[in-house]
Amino acid sequence: MTQQLDPAGRSRVHDISIVVPVYRGAETLPGLVEELADFREPRTTPDGRRFRVVELVLAWDCGPDESDDVIRALAEKHPWVRPVWLSRNFGQHAATVAGMTATGGDWIVTMDEDGQHDPADIGALLDTAFRQRSTLVYASPTNKPPHSPLRNLASWTVKTVFLRLLAGGPSVPFHSFRLIGGEQGRSVAAYMGPGVYLDIALGWVVARAATCPVRMRDEGREASNYRTRQLVSHFWRLVLSSGTRPLRLISGLGFLTAFGGLVLALWLVIQRLTGETIVQGWTSAVVTQLVVGGVVMVSLGVIAEYVGTAASMSMGKPLYVVVSDPARAFREPADDDA
Repeated sequence: MTQQLDPAGRSRVHDISIVVPVYRGAETLPGLVEELADFREPRTTPDGRRFRVVELVLAWDCGPDESDDVIRALAEKHPWVRPVWLSRNFGQHAATVAGMTATGGDWIVTMDEDGQHDPADIGALLDTAFRQRSTLVYASPTNKPPHSPLRNLASWTVKTVFLRLLAGGPSVPFHSFRLIGGEQGRSVAAYMGPGVYLDIALGWVVARAATCPVRMRDEGREASNYRTRQLVSHFWRLVLSSGTRPLRLISGLGFLTAFGGLVLALWLVIQRLTGETIVQGWTSAVVTQLVVGGVVMVSLGVIAEYVGTAASMSMGKPLYVVVSDPARAFREPADDDA
């Protein structure tokens, strides 16, 4: 890439492709597009680099509102706005990946549809990428998200403790506001399979990830609240995407359980030889069965999930399917004549 010949990145204008997965953005998309329109002309980052937004890819994920009509209107008004239509609801990560495949910029910036990500921070993300020689930069919010304390705590736990224990991806907290090298982003989008967590897949091809402190704005609508089932599913996909590390942890847990059982058995034998055995004994047996049985069931469940994921991939289950504008599929000939 040209930026490799220009380590400081100051002698050229960096083309930025924006990708926004759209599910419920009818209220917020027009304002976001108007903001991004100001970045069509080259801007200068705090470190003196120049960049511009060359395209905005709106990946429609079959949401419940009139986002599709809004996308059509915006694409008709702004030639640099490009719709990507998914055949059904595949989820935020799949929609983001679908949008990334349609980009052509030097860098890809992924943003949410609700307006809490400030386009003015793109320059800081780009400076961080060059300063730390990283092709993957995550926004690091300096203020708390507009969610319940319990959800914020759960999110922090997953993004910190989990990353250190299981994830083989970037060693920094994930965030949906991210800057990705164009080549790396499109390569991941082209080869990423179903059931894979996007940020884990990015960690497979990126040498190092970085973070950039930014301040999140208030959402332009009521704060979205995922149901518990959706959050658990999101977390479980993150676990399964992390490769074989969960299986290794389970194996280690099995060894610890076996060692504990051996110690308990020796203790019971010593009690028997010294005549200190209390006749009941059933408490130890029940506790041992519960512990070992629980570990076995959890292990089998995780292995079964891996097998199911592999089976889905072998059957050709797609991560997403891009189609033409759904409105055209139901257009009558009379509509075309009109």
